[in-house]
Amino acid sequence: MNLKLTEEERAFRDEMRTFFTTEIPADVRSKVAAGKSLGKDDFIATQRILHARGLAVPNWPVEWGGQDWTPMQRNIWLSEMQLASVPEPLPFNASMIGPVIAQFGSQEMKERFLPATANLDIWWCQGFSEPEAGSDLASLKTRAVRDGDDYIVNGQKTWTTLAQHADWIFCLVRTNPDVKKQAGISMLLIDMNTPGVTRRPIKLIDGSHEVNEVFFEDVRVPAENLVGEENTGWTQAKFLLGNERTGIARVGATKVRLARAKSLAADISVGDGTLLSDPLFAARLAELENELLALELTQLRVVAGSADGKPNPASSLLKIRGSELQQAATELLVDVAGPDSLPSGASDIDSPVWAQLTTPAYLNTRKVTIYGGSSEVQRSIIASSILGL
Repeated sequence: MNLKLTEEERAFRDEMRTFFTTEIPADVRSKVAAGKSLGKDDFIATQRILHARGLAVPNWPVEWGGQDWTPMQRNIWLSEMQLASVPEPLPFNASMIGPVIAQFGSQEMKERFLPATANLDIWWCQGFSEPEAGSDLASLKTRAVRDGDDYIVNGQKTWTTLAQHADWIFCLVRTNPDVKKQAGISMLLIDMNTPGVTRRPIKLIDGSHEVNEVFFEDVRVPAENLVGEENTGWTQAKFLLGNERTGIARVGATKVRLARAKSLAADISVGDGTLLSDPLFAARLAELENELLALELTQLRVVAGSADGKPNPASSLLKIRGSELQQAATELLVDVAGPDSLPSGASDIDSPVWAQLTTPAYLNTRKVTIYGGSSEVQRSIIASSILGL
């Protein structure tokens, strides 16, 4: 298999690289590169620039803002975006509910939601997980009971990422409790400002407010906000999760982190040289760079072999190893920072800001081996679909 880019693909790569490094505000990209938190306005401004250029939702149907690209072009688009430290389009909009509405929604629903979703005029959040329904999502208990032209929703969702910013939530609810649990689930689109919807923040180990609990108490939702037909939500959820896992290896983002670690290490004195010249550190860095190169080549093989559009179980390999290398890169940055990594958000301590950001990033990245299908789930897929066990 020839993994070299064609002349046309190289031209496409250069076009993406130029756009991302010249049209996206430098202050936003510098925040991403430094591991700083972005505000809601940063995400919105960036996605609107991308959407105006047709680069926010390339995986959507062309009629709704997508691009008729090859799998390799989509891979180049994502890689160059990550390498340029450009905030990726909000995944809840671009990779999750947008494709679901395009696939399963009525024409009226598409016209109502897709343009606003692509332009981030609507900020979506994901209402899937519940306190007793995480990995076993089909055990969800949030109920939606039909009442005339509405559904009445009662229940709770948890780990709802960035719900504090969200205008709407796409929510899996149980509409039939008397059938096999997967068969009685529907997907509803719920305005977060509807009476009876309450958000409560969950403070994470890194000190951030990224996720939330969302409560529904007699929330009245118009029946026209049902995606597709009643009790078909499990099919829509599987379709959504397949899109969520696209590009989850984040090779480009890990490259940026390793390059940053190398640059910082070159400025830290150790003995008669620098940390970068320390044999043990240099060997560790080289090993990570080699493993990342191997992952990148594997990703290119998977992309090159996916021209038929069918899911490739080898993507589970990318998810596992990509997650592990993301964690290894953040751990390396903590070690580069040393004791200076211990303070966080302290302005009165003589510790560089970049060093204070390393531990929160390390702690937050522990989640990547869980979301989008945990490593244990991915190993089961590999065992059954690749190894035939």
